[in-house]
Amino acid sequence: MNYIHKIIIVFFSAMLISACSNKPKTVVDERKPEKIAIDSTIKKKESIEGFYETQPDPNSTEECAISVEILKAKNGYSYVLKTKLRKLKGIASFTKNESGEKYITLEGIKWDEFEGDISREEESDSTETDHKELEIPVGIDASYVKDTLTIQNYGNSMNSYTKISECGRKYIQLIKK
Repeated sequence: MNYIHKIIIVFFSAMLISACSNKPKTVVDERKPEKIAIDSTIKKKESIEGFYETQPDPNSTEECAISVEILKAKNGYSYVLKTKLRKLKGIASFTKNESGEKYITLEGIKWDEFEGDISREEESDSTETDHKELEIPVGIDASYVKDTLTIQNYGNSMNSYTKISECGRKYIQLIKK
């Protein structure tokens, strides 16, 4: 064999040995997921799946009969929300914030009223604001702790909104049955 052939064989042999001895490096995704799988956040004994409903308020005569059923679906969870005026169905998604608080979003439900954040009205140009229609948000968030879903149903004078007008409570608590 001539000298050049030997160098080529040694070079390719070294490349082959080097390639075989290098193990693939594990890639770690450092991004924090916004939506997380329910199984990784809630223990089996604390399953989100089930039937939740409001309880009578002894301090109020106002009726607030709302129920939410969370159902296991193929690709996650779905919900059925019932009030005295409507029955809505959709996808339920879950999030967990940086402090570990768990939230469920009932996707696809349009808020009943939304006037927006009026604390900045003086800062903005009034002619520009007059021409823009506020888009009503869609999706109702509820915090999830043990067996209770809590929805902040309305805001205040600086941020006026109502999510579910069938209930006059500021915080709607739905307790698991």
